[in-house]
Order: sequence, then C-alpha cells, then structure tokens
Amino acid sequence: MSRVIVVGAGINGVTAAIELRKRGHEVVLTDPGPLPHPLAASTDISKAVRAAYGADEEYTDLAEGSIKRWRKWNEQFAVELYHEVGVMFVRGRELKPGDFEFESFKMLKKRGHKVERMNSVPFWKRFPAWNPELYLDGVLELEAGYAESGRVVSTLIGHAKSLGVELLEGVQFSQLHEDDDRISGIVLDDGQRVAADIVVMAVGAWTPYLLPFTKKFFRASGQPVFHLKPRQPELFSPGRFPVFGADITTTGYYGFPINRDGVVKIANHGPGREMFPESTERAVTPEDEGNLRKFLATTFPVLADAPIVYSRVCMYCDTHDGHFWIARDPERQGLVIAAGDCGHGFKFAPALGEIIADAVEEKPNPILQKFRWRPEVQPGSGADVARAKAKSVPSSLKEKKLS
Repeated sequence: MSRVIVVGAGINGVTAAIELRKRGHEVVLTDPGPLPHPLAASTDISKAVRAAYGADEEYTDLAEGSIKRWRKWNEQFAVELYHEVGVMFVRGRELKPGDFEFESFKMLKKRGHKVERMNSVPFWKRFPAWNPELYLDGVLELEAGYAESGRVVSTLIGHAKSLGVELLEGVQFSQLHEDDDRISGIVLDDGQRVAADIVVMAVGAWTPYLLPFTKKFFRASGQPVFHLKPRQPELFSPGRFPVFGADITTTGYYGFPINRDGVVKIANHGPGREMFPESTERAVTPEDEGNLRKFLATTFPVLADAPIVYSRVCMYCDTHDGHFWIARDPERQGLVIAAGDCGHGFKFAPALGEIIADAVEEKPNPILQKFRWRPEVQPGSGADVARAKAKSVPSSLKEKKLS
C-alpha cells in the first residue's frame, strides 16, 4: 500500500481520502482550513442532485448510482444530508428535440425514472410561486433533490478522521516536491516537506494557480449566488417549490426550496468571471444583483423585492469541454489531479472517491476515459448541456408580461 497525500479537503479531496483509506493506503489530507473551507465551492447550503443530463447516458448512469448512495449516506450518518424534493427544468416554449430538457425527459423515461412532463395548466397550479404564463413546458424529476453541501463536507471530514485519515488542517501547500521527474511529496509554505508515494491535487479553482502548468487546461470562474428571505415563505416549501432550472440554458438561473433557516437560494450557472479564488473582486456585482432582480420580476413576482440576506461568488474549476479531469499526469509520475468540477460535480460525491482512487491505483474504470488527461481539448470545444452561455437574462424573458 502507498502513502498518499491528498491536497484539498473539499468534496473531491475528502471523498478520495476516505476511499483510499478504506483500500488500505496511508492517507494524509491537507487543507489551509478552517473546514469546511469558507472559500471552497463545496461550502454552501445546497447543491442540486439530479440525473437529468440531456442525452449524456454516462452522466445519467453515474447520477443514478450516486442518488442511491445519497440515500444510504442519510442512513449511515443518521442525518438528512440529501433531501429528495424533486428537480424541475422548464422552458419558455414547447420542448423540442435537442433541448436539454427534452433530451433529459427522453433519457429518464427510457431508463425508468419517475418523471412528469410540465406542459399543462393544472400542473402549474401545484407551484404557485411561479408566473404560470412565462414557462410553458418542462420536466419534473421526482427522484432527485439537493444535498446540504457544507454539512456534507463537515460530516465526511469527521468520517475520514474516524477511519484513520491524518488531517493536517491549517497548512498551506506551496509546491510539489519532485525528484527526477517523480513527485515525492509536497512542500508547505513554511518550508516543511511532507513525503508521499503519490500526491492527489484536489484544490478546485486554485488548481491553475497552485499548479501553473495546468493553466492551459483549467479556468477558475466565479458565479453569483444569492440567499433571499421570502415574504411569503409558505410558497417556497419543498412540496410547492422543488429545486429548479428556469430556461437554464439561456438564463443560467437555478434555485432551491426554502431551508430550515427560511432562506431561498438562487444562483447562476453561466460563463462567470475569471478570477483567483482569493481575489478582492470575489463579490457579487451590482450588475449581478440587477440581473437577478429582472429574473425574479418575471419568474417569481412574489420574490422580486425579497431582501438578500447573503451573497457570495461560487468558484468553478472549468475545463474546456465541461467534463471533469481525474487523471494521472503523464509527465510527472506520482501526481494525480482531481479537478474540473465545472459547477456540476457535487451531486456525484458518493461516487467521486472511488473514481479518484481508481485513478490513483490505475484500476480500470470506464468513466475515467471521459475524465482522462486530455491536453488536446481546445477552449470552446464543449460544455455542460445545462449551462448558460449568456451573461444576463435574455430579452425574451424581460419582455414577457406578468400574469
């Protein structure tokens, strides 16, 4: 068995550490802390968990297995980390072949999921917070929902320690330690060297900055996130307000039902702004808030003037094709990079550890072909099918009248 250092205790790092420890490896998990790290993408109140992935059957299959294991985690840890409240993706026109929503509905039906088509007036009466004249069609995935991401990371950190993972919290990675083209550990910012047979870098949006040679593969982008306090909280309860994506491929907006603190989270899944995760400019802008208010005024009129009680910029580690990057570095023996979440990785948390551990151990795993080391991929060569390319609410939504 090997001695493995996992750098970064976000969702990739902690799940990798747990799985590698279960397989008998000596595992050291390092993070500057505090944990959950306040700037990490994993640290928030919620992340969507859904199997809807358009026509991509590999992601759909991976999500199906993850959802089953989310339910098992609820049982294992005796806490409801995953809430199966349903996920709906809707459009402002009838669904057509090629649409993310249409292809998702088709794929989910084919694979036996519990799904409903959202294309009737009686259907929309179940969701009174929505403007019923704005969205005409969509898909409701019943066996889906959201995970309380910050609580998940905290729970998994505790689990990792209980398994014997050595946690070095409060230490800062400085550089890789390299001997004759082989990575033999890491160097901390105080000069201390931590030796290992294999280093797993799971540092999310910090990747292109801590490992400058990866800048050609990764882009760190910030996406605006808002927490709002609705004046009519009953309209946003899970039974009346599932996790949603509202014409997400054009608007980028998605959100969640009200949580135990009375907060409705709405965020954007779009191109974002490139920045260093610790940049002083990492804050939502007046333009971000203005776009949100325009979206709310058309989509959720009762939420249009709701106070924003918290906002943040969630950092993505983007790849050129929108797929994760979990692979050994062919030029640096002993280095594995597990990054490239592209804003859609957290839902796969129960499966990520095994995928990363298989990359470490060089075990066959079909999904690793999708996430392979691929320097040949060019910018703009692909994207998450549910991600918007526009930077603001499209004019078609701005112009539609409220009911």
